[in-house]
Amino acid sequence: MKVVVVESPAKAKTINKYLGSDYEVLASFGHIRDLPAKDGSVDPEQDFHMLWELEDRGAKRVAEIAKAVKGADKLILATDPDREGEAISWHVLEALHAKKVLKDVPVERVTFNAITKDAVATAMAQPRAIDQALVDAYLARRALDYLVGFNLSPVLWRKLPGARSAGRVQSVALRLVCDREREIETFKPREYWSIVATLKTESGAVFEARLVGADGKRIQRLDVGNAEEAEAFRRDLELATFTVASVEAKPAKRHPQPPFTTSTLQQEASRKLGLAPAQTMRVAQRLYEGIEIGGETVGLITYMRTDGVDMAPEAVAQARQVIGAEYGDAYVPGAPRKYSVKAKNAQEAHEAVRPTDLARLPKEVARFLEPEQAKLYELIWIRTVASQMESAELERTTVEIAAQVGPRRIELRATGQVVKFDGFLTLYQEGKDDEEDEESCRLPPMKAGDNLARERIAATQHFTEPPPRYSEASLVKRMEELGIGRPSTYAAVLQVLRDREYVKIDKKRLVPEDKGRIVTGFLESFFRRYVEYDFTADLESQLDRVSNAEIDWRAVLRDFWRDFSAAIAGTKELRTTEVLEALNGLLAEHIFPAKADGGNPRACPNCASGQLSLKLGKFGAFVGCSNYPECKYTRQLNATGLDGDGEGAGEGGQPGVRVLGDDPETGLPVTLRDGRFGPFLQLGEASAEKGAEKPKRSSLPKGLAPSAVDLEKALKLLSLPREVARHPETGEPILANIGRYGPYVQHGKTYANLGKDDDVLEVGANRAIDLIVQKEQGGGRPAQDPGRLIGTTPDTGKPVTVKAGRYGAYVTDGEINATLPKGADAEAVTLDEALRLIAARREAGGGTKKKAGARKAPAKSTAKTATKTATKTAGKATAKSAKAAAKDTAAEDGEVEPKPAARKAAAKATGTEDAGDTAKAVKKAPAKKPATGKPATKAAKSAAGE
Repeated sequence: MKVVVVESPAKAKTINKYLGSDYEVLASFGHIRDLPAKDGSVDPEQDFHMLWELEDRGAKRVAEIAKAVKGADKLILATDPDREGEAISWHVLEALHAKKVLKDVPVERVTFNAITKDAVATAMAQPRAIDQALVDAYLARRALDYLVGFNLSPVLWRKLPGARSAGRVQSVALRLVCDREREIETFKPREYWSIVATLKTESGAVFEARLVGADGKRIQRLDVGNAEEAEAFRRDLELATFTVASVEAKPAKRHPQPPFTTSTLQQEASRKLGLAPAQTMRVAQRLYEGIEIGGETVGLITYMRTDGVDMAPEAVAQARQVIGAEYGDAYVPGAPRKYSVKAKNAQEAHEAVRPTDLARLPKEVARFLEPEQAKLYELIWIRTVASQMESAELERTTVEIAAQVGPRRIELRATGQVVKFDGFLTLYQEGKDDEEDEESCRLPPMKAGDNLARERIAATQHFTEPPPRYSEASLVKRMEELGIGRPSTYAAVLQVLRDREYVKIDKKRLVPEDKGRIVTGFLESFFRRYVEYDFTADLESQLDRVSNAEIDWRAVLRDFWRDFSAAIAGTKELRTTEVLEALNGLLAEHIFPAKADGGNPRACPNCASGQLSLKLGKFGAFVGCSNYPECKYTRQLNATGLDGDGEGAGEGGQPGVRVLGDDPETGLPVTLRDGRFGPFLQLGEASAEKGAEKPKRSSLPKGLAPSAVDLEKALKLLSLPREVARHPETGEPILANIGRYGPYVQHGKTYANLGKDDDVLEVGANRAIDLIVQKEQGGGRPAQDPGRLIGTTPDTGKPVTVKAGRYGAYVTDGEINATLPKGADAEAVTLDEALRLIAARREAGGGTKKKAGARKAPAKSTAKTATKTATKTAGKATAKSAKAAAKDTAAEDGEVEPKPAARKAAAKATGTEDAGDTAKAVKKAPAKKPATGKPATKAAKSAAGE
């Protein structure tokens, strides 16, 4: 028996069918080991010795593999054909050596770029040893990520409360987004005018020509800068006679783009299909690992993490056959096309992303695929086939026109383009992030010397526009151009930025959040070298040289650590005032935008004598007055106004305050204000007198835009809580209100959250009574959402549904519940994704639904168990939190973000918030004993039947 190890169970299932009964194929479920989150996991003093720890799931996998290997004829490591795959094989081998189970069992490493029967058979016939250079490159990358994240993230916590983490690649990608936002904020529009003449030929055909010169001088797009100049040209052209000076028609060719790499696949899927990079990679993974078609499981595309644009000769030959059969011989070029990589730092030796069998036409396989899979497969198939098609043949025509008015000669130009032969354009045209105008119209026949008649002359005012914000596709493209990150990590890095709430998506564009801008500003001010694009790209180049066995990986780490450790040490004496002043200057355009009247943008609008400045609070940064505590003026960082129109307050008002009107009952003003924690409503004004009653306030329900709030809606919100109904048994009122965790209904001490489709101002009596009664009868849960049925399990036929749970959306098969990853769209989750999540949850030994009788344990026993569990859990809290600290979120280019519990534990250990940043503090944090009968953890709550 031969044992084969791959990463995923789906891949194992497919390969097992190809290899037969002589092989046992097992999955490692990705990485089995990681660096524990403690000092010394990467030790610079011991020449970067690294301590590896088997994860809980990894230990189980290694045990299964070790059991299978005992007495086996051979161990074959068949993980993915890239640096990460090589590392997984190395980890498995090291773990098995540690268990001393290999002995005389021979070990082979095989790689295949596609999961097809032929590809797997060929790979098995060409085994090799583990590529140590690739492993060394992985070790260097992982050590760098650990050293940056584990040392830099604590500095952020200490100096910038509310900041989550920093990462070697993540922080540079964030800087790209923030730099673009700064360009937009500081952009000064420039006025310019275009002059367009609509002319008619002798045969009566009409076309347009643009001003390009006058009096022997060339005129560029921005050269006509005001209305007076534009009017002078328009007036002269109204009086001019027009003659064709020359006509030049040139043939041109447009060549197809190469087949997809990882980044170009992510870009095109974003443009054409609207898929986020992370979604694209998830769908591509399924197509690669195998889909059942006609009773056979087969991988439909080649490996999707690649820099390569080349294709195997047999794939090129097949593409040419398909082109001839589907589109005709005219579309088959005389010789096959060859492509070379242009991306900086491209280093992967794999093929491009292509279908494993181009004869599988998209329309034929679509019925076996889910909609997203079918769309992505079609996109990959079209791009691959188009890359081997004949070029498009064009004709570009340029007509130079002379306009004579007295002694003055003005020059105009008309351009046009026609497609003589569409070639690959019949199948595919690459999308663009920011479309540019193209002169693609056909011009009427003309020849030099022809007279032209004037139809009309138009002078149009324009203003230059700032560069657009990055889309996910254009950011991936820019990172690739700069050589930042690797193809395998682009999607993960972007997801991390969204998960950390450093950026948000607005109209398919990346907008930096205030938290992200503060972090970037801090790093630019005090760690500038480590967020420089050239520095990061150069580090990637060095890692590539390591993978090519050109330099020693430890030498790279020594050079990096020498300067980085000094930079970290330099922040120990850094005062908070220094940090704030640096950020005040760097983010001035964002935090303190210029006033229309030219006044001091940092003058406090409340007391006039104070100076506005960035402040750091427990929950992050905000703007406050220097005269605190005498002046308590505060606002959020963004001062663009509640309506988002950049106007701030109305005439004579305060920034961040919009007056909606007066309350008809009290006569007090109703205002919408921009507070530290978001917009809120207020009735009246706060009094400076000691002991004075605070004005009534109400936060806005989630999803309600400030611009949609009028006086009527504001008064309704300020009138909360409102009585919705009377309880059918007690007769006591059921109230609707908005609390810390959103809208809810309440009866006595029973609270039930409203659903996302419930409006706190409109929820009716029946719905409110149902929520309360269900909560009271269910022992802690509101009425259950029946969920959305997405299919059935293939083995048992049980229904699989997506439901809205207390801690977020989850999928369930009736036995196992699996929470959806943060940021996943519950409405878009597919059956395959749900089954994978449920399987992973089952393997991890969790997610089992509670039996009905579980809540009926005796009270005394339950309380005792709860207290015991709470005490035990509290004692382990810091260790578990610390363990999570150095998780490699973004695969190769990950970051380290110790969990909030680790920070809290460290703060308690030292007695200060600022000290919650060292691994030693985490390690020494004492366990806090819970109060008797008060479960302190989720586990204890569960035991207590809450």
